[in-house]
Amino acid sequence: MDTRKNIYLFYAKDRTVEEKLRPFIQIAEENGFKFVKNSMDANIIISVGGDGAFLQAVRQTGFRQDCLYMGIKNEDEAGLYCDFDLNSFDEMVHIMMNEDLEVRRFPILNVSVNNNESQFYCLNELSIRSSIIKSFVLDVFIDHQFFETFRGDGLIVSTPTGSTGYNKSSNGAVMDPKLQGFQVTELASLNNNRYRTLGSSFILSGDRTLRFEIIQDGNDYPIIGLDNEAYSIRNIKTLDMSLSKKHIKTIKLKNNTFWDRVKRTFL
Repeated sequence: MDTRKNIYLFYAKDRTVEEKLRPFIQIAEENGFKFVKNSMDANIIISVGGDGAFLQAVRQTGFRQDCLYMGIKNEDEAGLYCDFDLNSFDEMVHIMMNEDLEVRRFPILNVSVNNNESQFYCLNELSIRSSIIKSFVLDVFIDHQFFETFRGDGLIVSTPTGSTGYNKSSNGAVMDPKLQGFQVTELASLNNNRYRTLGSSFILSGDRTLRFEIIQDGNDYPIIGLDNEAYSIRNIKTLDMSLSKKHIKTIKLKNNTFWDRVKRTFL
C-alpha cells in the first residue's frame, strides 16, 4: 500500500464541503499522501457526497482498474458504496496506510449498443425506458436464444450491488454481491393474450449474455439510463449486456459487510 500515495478528491465544489475536508487533507499530507488535480495521476480516488457522487466519480474517471476508490458521505446520506463519513478521517488514513487492508471488488456490467457501435460500463444498473407516454416493445434473448417479447414501460438490468437501487424500488430482489450474476426487472409490463412476459425479476449467471432487440413501432427513441445518468441515443436497435471481467476496487471497512449496509440503510 506504500506505493498508493496520490489522492484525487471528487466532489461538487462547495465551500462548506471544502472546510470539512480540510482536517482530512492535513492528516493525509502529514502521513505522506499527496493530493493531485488530475484523476489520471491518482492511485486513490475519493468521492465525497454519498452513493450518487461515488457512481459519478467512477464513471467520470473511466472505471479505473489500477486504483482504489473510496466513498465519503455525510451522516444523513445513503452509503451503500461509501464506508466512511466526514467524521472518520483518522480511521480513513490509518486504513489507507495499512498494508493488510481488505479490498472489496464491485462487479461491472458491460453494455454494447447496436452491435458494438457504442460501448459503456455500469456499476449500478442499466435501464431502458420509453421516452414518451407510450409503452414500447422489445424482444429478450438469453445466450442468443429468444426468451420473451416484452411490452411495457421498460426494463432494468442491475449488478448485485446495484440491486438495492432502482431495481429494489421496482420490486426486484436484493442480490448478494458474492453471487456472480446480474438481474433483470420489469417496469409495468403488459400481459394479455398478445403479450406475455415472465412477470417477475430473474437472475442470470455471470457467464450468460443478455440481448434486447427494440421493435420499431413509432416509439423508436427510448431513454437509456447508465447508473445515475440518462443517455438519449437515437436509432437504438439492439442492446447486449454481460458481466464484465473488470471490477471496481474499494477499501473495505472491517465489520461493515454488504448486508450490514443494507440493514443500516433500509431497516
